[in-house]
Amino acid sequence: MKIKTRFAPSPTGNLHIGSIRTALYSWLFACKNQGKFVLRIEDTDLERSTKLSIEAILDSMNWLNLNWDEGPYFQTERLNRYNFIMNDMLLKKTAYKCYCSKERLTYLRQLQLIQKEKPKYDGYCRNNDKYHADNEPYVVRFSNPQTGTIIFNDLIRGTIQVKNQEMDDLIIRRTDGSYTYNFCAVIDDFDMEITHVIRGEDHINNTPRQINILKAIGAPIPYYAHVSMILGDDGKKLSKRHGAVSIMQYREDGFLPEALINYLIRLGWSYGDQEIFSIEEMKQLFSITAINKSASIFNIKKLLWLNHYYLNKLPAEYIAKHLIWHINKQGIDIKSGPKLIDLVNILNKRCKTLKEMAINCCYFYKDFIEFDDNAVKKYLCPIAIKSLHHIYKKLVILNDWTPTSIQLIIKKTADELHISINNICMQLRVAVTGLSKSPAIDVTLYTLGKLRSISHIEQALKLIVSKVK
Repeated sequence: MKIKTRFAPSPTGNLHIGSIRTALYSWLFACKNQGKFVLRIEDTDLERSTKLSIEAILDSMNWLNLNWDEGPYFQTERLNRYNFIMNDMLLKKTAYKCYCSKERLTYLRQLQLIQKEKPKYDGYCRNNDKYHADNEPYVVRFSNPQTGTIIFNDLIRGTIQVKNQEMDDLIIRRTDGSYTYNFCAVIDDFDMEITHVIRGEDHINNTPRQINILKAIGAPIPYYAHVSMILGDDGKKLSKRHGAVSIMQYREDGFLPEALINYLIRLGWSYGDQEIFSIEEMKQLFSITAINKSASIFNIKKLLWLNHYYLNKLPAEYIAKHLIWHINKQGIDIKSGPKLIDLVNILNKRCKTLKEMAINCCYFYKDFIEFDDNAVKKYLCPIAIKSLHHIYKKLVILNDWTPTSIQLIIKKTADELHISINNICMQLRVAVTGLSKSPAIDVTLYTLGKLRSISHIEQALKLIVSKVK
């Protein structure tokens, strides 16, 4: 059997962690089995589907390098196929037209609730031969079997059984001619020869209905695997306060795709105690049966830890390619200044995200720096004028601009002025970066360059003098 999986998001909003984890599992399963991975956009909800959401889906998949073998397919481009299948089902009596009014359906639901029955359509139009005008509105319903039991083996949860009498005749086409999710998904899975459907546990109730439709049209039944949901660290449904943002927001926040992918695969799947996985290891080791049945807990601190790990382990050249995007977002011109690779090597130990790295490297490229008020109050007080001016004069005449020679000047200044070297380093750090945190001050000055270092110290001295006056 040729393995074929699919990822079928609806473009009605942003793509979130749960959805992209499902895509990752489907992609890895196809890769491991030398199969194919299909991307399908389920855009039949015309009122809520947007082009921006479609672009966000494609951007997210491309950023994470979850490459699809087929697609993207769009359901709105397959209406003729849905019409053909539906008309054939009407002829074979596996579907029927329902003319029930909203008032009747509302009354039926209220009556069933009063009688403490499960609300569902009563099949009134299934065998009703009453005449209806051609222009009378109707929906098309699936004739769900009224006896028997649907039994399927969920690859994660085991055997699941649902009695047919518990399900009603679901609508497959609305009065406006648009088709419903359960019908379109079934026809698409059939036509695209999907062998394994990996999706969220919220679809478990849809599976028996879809199996019945597949049987009605004579289609093979794929294997199903329903992944548990992701919760916040408080055990509640994941929300924005837990970090449940769109996938592209993680790029905005400075995460590397490798970190997010590595985090997601471990969010419900494990291989012993191993925490770090390369893409090739994921493809080799991934198994659906190793996916946990219980809900997963989202932990932003763990994701930050992984991101910091990859910032330090991946090649600086590769990190720099991702960093440039954040540099541009900050509006920094890097034409005159150090190479990004050099900045990666001196900032990766201190920064957990690319965004943090981009913000922290602003002063390396700007002739005029912005001083942090709290840092200025603490370190650029009048007493700092003497030490900064002393260092300034030595740096101006320094020809051998290296971290070692710069460190010697700082140490010599501390000895000559009988000042703590830590105090001098902090004064100098704020003077040249505007911040109270930076890489080692000798490396910072070296990377900043002689001209900018001297210029920034001059600005700091002028700032102190202006405050004194």
